[in-house]
Amino acid sequence: MDAKEISLSEKQVKPVVDLLNDYLANYHIHYQKLRGCHWNIKGQNFFTLHLKFEELYTNAQLTIDEIAERVLTLGKPPHSRFEDYIKESEIKEINTIGLQDLAMVDAVLEDMAHLIQLERDLLEATSAAGDDGTNDMVNRFMQFKEKNTWMLRSFAGKK
Repeated sequence: MDAKEISLSEKQVKPVVDLLNDYLANYHIHYQKLRGCHWNIKGQNFFTLHLKFEELYTNAQLTIDEIAERVLTLGKPPHSRFEDYIKESEIKEINTIGLQDLAMVDAVLEDMAHLIQLERDLLEATSAAGDDGTNDMVNRFMQFKEKNTWMLRSFAGKK
């Protein structure tokens, strides 16, 4: 598949593909952090956060797949090695063992803020490239994170 097969210029979508691969790397680290939070949550917020983290990592897994498939749709291979994800991601791994529940929420909120910024960068790039398909996809992902940011901030008693 080639970008021109979906009426997009390869030159125009190159910045989009590069950003999507960066986004994919960051999402993989975020996903694994959510899994660690889900596995290692303890305390009186266990039941609430255990379920919430599961909801978020399940959504992240589906999102990762859509991102990779969009890169393929645009005619390029998605990154697929953890070595690349760790090297390229601005989101960093954390040790969730023994991490307090609200510290986990803070870590997830920090990741979401970074992912939302990447999404805003992607929306600019997709708009410039005339790539409405990627734009719609990324906008949907951003709306999900914006809503969950509000919910997690409310849960943690933050403004």
